[in-house]
Amino acid sequence: MAHFVIMGCGRVGVSLAHTLDESGHSVAIIDQDERAFRRLRGSFGGRKVTGVGFDRDTLKNAEIENAYAFAAVSSGDNSNILATRVAREIFHVPHVVARIYDPGRAEIYQRLGIPTVAAVRWSADQVLRRILPEQSINGDFRESSGRLILGELALHGGWLGRSIKDIEAASGVRVAYITRFGEGMLPVRGTNYQEGDVVHAMMETAATDEVARILSKKPQEESE
Repeated sequence: MAHFVIMGCGRVGVSLAHTLDESGHSVAIIDQDERAFRRLRGSFGGRKVTGVGFDRDTLKNAEIENAYAFAAVSSGDNSNILATRVAREIFHVPHVVARIYDPGRAEIYQRLGIPTVAAVRWSADQVLRRILPEQSINGDFRESSGRLILGELALHGGWLGRSIKDIEAASGVRVAYITRFGEGMLPVRGTNYQEGDVVHAMMETAATDEVARILSKKPQEESE
């Protein structure tokens, strides 16, 4: 189980908070308006933090220093980007995502290596795919028989710098393409997994749980 911090207690923030809380994770949700927390169910067991989501003291009250992931899903683009940068650059949260209403700006930030989801194609599921390990393989495409699925991979930080061939050999997948700085690229011999990369791979549908298990850990030789 991991700790997650959510900025924004609107419809999407509430959906994320409930999903993570019900999955047994530790959750802290931040909002400037204390009344926003009324949207949460009475059974919600996480922490409610009143304050500005990019304020360092507010983030510390939400235990950002222990966070596995941070999602900024308030109604303000600038606030979401600023909070996401603080979480990543000051507190070194490994997984961050920002909700952006302007698709053009979202593309710019994506090129800067800040994961974003534009409101025009928004859903809570897209955020969960970026911050929740067990949701890391959600199929973008299934071939007609249903035996094969193309999906995003979530890789442990220990894979950084390792070759795509190493990832394929360890997990049995075939990497189709990589999104790097907002642009798709086909891997070639010598392509390595870099910070901020989104790896899209083809795999057997029945093997997705095993693939996620393997890639959520360090490469074998590093864990011995």
